[in-house]
Amino acid sequence: MFALAWHVLSESASVASSDQRTATLTVTTVTPHEALWPVTLTASGSIAPWQEASIGAQVGGYQLVEVRVDVGDHVRRGDVLARVDSALLRAEEAQLLANHEQAIADERRALALQREGAISDQEVLQFITAAKVSAALLESKRLQLRYTDVIAPDDGVISARSATLGAVTAIGEELFRLIRRGRLEWRGELTAAQLANVSQGQRVELELPDGSRAAAIVREIAPTLDERSRLGVVYADIETGSHARAGMYANGHVVVAKTPAMIVPAEAVVIRDGRTYVVKLTEASAMPIVTLQPVTVARRRNDAVEIVEGLSGDELLVQAGAGFLSDGDIVRLADARTSELAFTDRERRVP
Repeated sequence: MFALAWHVLSESASVASSDQRTATLTVTTVTPHEALWPVTLTASGSIAPWQEASIGAQVGGYQLVEVRVDVGDHVRRGDVLARVDSALLRAEEAQLLANHEQAIADERRALALQREGAISDQEVLQFITAAKVSAALLESKRLQLRYTDVIAPDDGVISARSATLGAVTAIGEELFRLIRRGRLEWRGELTAAQLANVSQGQRVELELPDGSRAAAIVREIAPTLDERSRLGVVYADIETGSHARAGMYANGHVVVAKTPAMIVPAEAVVIRDGRTYVVKLTEASAMPIVTLQPVTVARRRNDAVEIVEGLSGDELLVQAGAGFLSDGDIVRLADARTSELAFTDRERRVP
């Protein structure tokens, strides 16, 4: 009887000791899951306008009296960007109009005299030619008048402005530069081996200098490689709505395929002595013991990491707090019931 009492007391002491073990940390848990992840080629390149239009003055020697747009303004085709003073041109037009009317009158008189045989055919031809020349000069001046309005040739964004109010323009002088349709492109530089895996229509994910991302679609691939760098250029149209700006230099990831990946949150992965581990729970309880499980990682995407070796996919891993734990530590689960259910489900699925 004494021996039985001693056995009961020993078991009670053992249970009490088990219940009183101290947790190192309270943690949250996660189970690996599969997702389709892109296989990418990484390259770098500059962001530039798809096409730029140079907008210049088509009349020279006249003063700019109005400048309507500035850098960054969005314009539509046909919008008036600037105006040249037309007062002198209109005065010249009036003079040419008067000369033309006089030339027409002279032509009519010469034809009338020709019918009467009063002048020669050669003299009549001179009057006819003079009338045509005056008409051409008048039309030329009216065309110049139309060019006093500097017009946007396409929809887009003003990227540069050299037009200055009051300046006297020269023919062909550039006044504005326009990014046509506001379209930007990424000009990625890839090796010959990488170019072999790139085709039109593939998606490119860009990492911008401010930390944001932009999406682009491959439009063209250069037919030749640079003789010095041995790199070829991929032209990818950047989708609107991003923070991309012309002149930026960005890393790009060309998506060439999508494959299944077993992924875990990046914070669940720890590095010790140059090796990579995840912290795995070894038992189903509110205060389980953990062990460091060596794993091999591959792709990284946002806040997740792909595990290619070391996990079967059924394990329950420590997520928040994994970096503070060592092999054999005891932890307290933030949601013990959820963890126990996950473990029970795993044990049912394991043969």
